[in-house]
Amino acid sequence: MSTDTTALDDLDFTPSGLAVGDDVADLLFREARTVNAFADGEVTDAQLEAVHDLVRWGPTLMNTVPMRTLVVRSAEGRERLAAHMAEGNRARVLAAPLTLVVAADRDFHEHLDVLAPHLPDPHGMFPDPDAREALARSSAWLQAGYLIVGLRAAGLHVGPMAGMDATGIDAEFFADNGWRSIMVLNVGTPAGPESVRPRAPRLSWDQVSAEV
Repeated sequence: MSTDTTALDDLDFTPSGLAVGDDVADLLFREARTVNAFADGEVTDAQLEAVHDLVRWGPTLMNTVPMRTLVVRSAEGRERLAAHMAEGNRARVLAAPLTLVVAADRDFHEHLDVLAPHLPDPHGMFPDPDAREALARSSAWLQAGYLIVGLRAAGLHVGPMAGMDATGIDAEFFADNGWRSIMVLNVGTPAGPESVRPRAPRLSWDQVSAEV
């Protein structure tokens, strides 16, 4: 991927003020919906790798990129994961074409020689494991947002869930690597109009902004 940058003055902004067309804005945000029931159909490794190749460029603190992803495809894996989900989410995990467990790697600092080669002592900067975990979680949550938008960019739909026993998931799947789960995403294409709830309202810019 090229690292060349484009000056904002060179971008052709649409009448809406965006640098992308309405079709892209609709795909990623306006028409994208949280999906509760999915149609049959495979989510391929190629799609997941393409999404990763896109969203890995999103910024994180000091380029720590601590988000890790467990891909759950098999019937056995689904049963194991569903056992740790809230009751209302178990059937969704069992029925979705693909489920991703998004996690934070508290040992992200082990990769900083590659990710942040300009730092003189990247390992020594994070001696406290609790502080590392807190940092990993905050940036992994940020990356999870990138991941959801990236999945939409691949034409997929997402059903994010936080109703789960995170401690149980960590013991079940991450005992060897120390990852810490933060959310679960069901991924696929909608089963039909009934797969989504009616669009809820959003607050306006004036309601969510302040200026000094």
